[in-house]
Amino acid sequence: MITRCKIEPTEQHKCLKTPVSIGGSKLLFNSKAVNEGQGIKVSQMSDWVIVISRDATVSDEYAAEEFQNWFERSTGIYLPLHTDQKQADGHIYIGQSLAVLDHSEIEDEGFRIIVEHNQIIIAGGGTRGALYGVYQFLEDGLGIRFLTGDHTHIPDSSNLSIPFGDYAYRPPFSFRWSFYRENSENPEFAARRRVNTVTPAERLGGNVPQRLINHSFHQLVPFGKYGEKHPEYYALVDGNRHTDTHGGGPQLCVTNPEVIQIAAESAIEHLNNHPNQKNISVSQADTANYCRCDNCETINQAEETPMGSQLSFVNAVAELVKKDYPKVKVGTLAYWYTRQVPKTIRPDHNVQIQLCSIECCTLHAINDPDCEKNRSFCQDMDDWGNICDDIWIWNYNTNFSCYDLPFPNLHSIAPNIRYFLKNNAKGAFMQANGNGLTGEISDLRNYIISSLLWNPDLNDDDILEEFIQLHYQSSAKPIRKYLEMIHDNAIQLGVHPNCFPSAEGVGLDLEISEKALGYFNQALEMADDDTIRARVEKASICAYKAMILTGEDLEEEKRKELINHYIGLAEQYNMTHASEHKLATEYFAEIRS
Repeated sequence: MITRCKIEPTEQHKCLKTPVSIGGSKLLFNSKAVNEGQGIKVSQMSDWVIVISRDATVSDEYAAEEFQNWFERSTGIYLPLHTDQKQADGHIYIGQSLAVLDHSEIEDEGFRIIVEHNQIIIAGGGTRGALYGVYQFLEDGLGIRFLTGDHTHIPDSSNLSIPFGDYAYRPPFSFRWSFYRENSENPEFAARRRVNTVTPAERLGGNVPQRLINHSFHQLVPFGKYGEKHPEYYALVDGNRHTDTHGGGPQLCVTNPEVIQIAAESAIEHLNNHPNQKNISVSQADTANYCRCDNCETINQAEETPMGSQLSFVNAVAELVKKDYPKVKVGTLAYWYTRQVPKTIRPDHNVQIQLCSIECCTLHAINDPDCEKNRSFCQDMDDWGNICDDIWIWNYNTNFSCYDLPFPNLHSIAPNIRYFLKNNAKGAFMQANGNGLTGEISDLRNYIISSLLWNPDLNDDDILEEFIQLHYQSSAKPIRKYLEMIHDNAIQLGVHPNCFPSAEGVGLDLEISEKALGYFNQALEMADDDTIRARVEKASICAYKAMILTGEDLEEEKRKELINHYIGLAEQYNMTHASEHKLATEYFAEIRS
């Protein structure tokens, strides 16, 4: 028998004794069954036990422990954990347990939950399915919400009933990355949000074998290794071989046969060391200095896009990789100057495309017909969809030049994710302020993004309202008004911000910034306790940043006071980065001077 110590609720994971009516995230359970009395009363489960297989995987064992832990915190009932079917009033079978259920029918990351008179079965596919089934049960059955890394909403569920039924779910995206440092530094929390890309930890089910398709030329043909003796391996730009290593450069001469061979050998060597990886990236550096030699330019001119030579190179590398790893895909970015589909060259069957939306407007949905800035992306997505059935998405959800400035993109997140799914994308990398902590409402945005990547059919406004009500509680109303004001103002001004906007680019001026700060001051006044006050203070950093950037003409003493208060809050709540590539401490020194 596996035993587990009882865990007392911490301040961050406090059990609220007043049930809260929440929606937004419900996927399982028909309330009609409860109304008809067809369910298990939680109060009658005190003599039940949790059962896992004697040879349970570490992830199934962890899933059972998570169920035991959160169930006790929510209901007050401690359920023993066994590896055999002890005599008991009821059993909760988790993972590959003794329950009679054909797990082979459950697809990877999917789960099946059966609720009957004297048993509950939570079975899952792959290494993460049972764990995800447990979290869905805790959310939909008990009303638990995993809001942030240090705030789990735990209602009193001791008087609830759990409806009978047979439920199944498999997430439509196999690759889900809400790219926040709050996830990468807290893999247990990331697992609760069903982000499957941040940790190899076996007990959490490990990473999905699909890897992010990212800039990789510098890894495949390192300039430090080959640059001095073979400058011809690198891009010819304005008559000179490029040597700048910024952005993972220099770019490669992608028509050079030796470069193709070296890149393929590097890819194969990497796969030899990572045998479980299902794909490998062969992708351009993050610069515009692609090769303009005669051979590369001839292809690009004929194909009417620099993607012509790039895709020809990727196909050639993929052909060599296939000889050693026929089941591994070779992925490349359709990014910036390579986003457009070539005129005649097509990706080989073992080539993946990661389509990037960096030029797009972040205020409006990508498929908004009235947003001219986004139309070309939709055309490119249609074109890639016509020639490739292995498409992945790289989408942008932050202001890279100013992580903590108000950023009105909440209206576009849900329609974008649904658009990607409708157009057969297999997974999405939703890039946000992954380099730093405490960006503008990053906790809320992470909650929305991860919820929708897991289930794109959820109502995004319900998710937003759920988070605000549960996280900010007595201060929720002015926080909601702040969000509405920032978005409504940007829409009224007709701005089309990308992911590097200035304060003006998102519609901010001193008047709007003062209104934003006013809403946060109202929220602080309405805070019931120090915990809520701290959450509001953390969220208010963005309003102070807006005041600093739009208040250059304020009186010197007033401006100094704003700067000092801003820095104090940012330091108190561990804001690590002011932008993608600038530490917060560097920025603090700049504005103090």
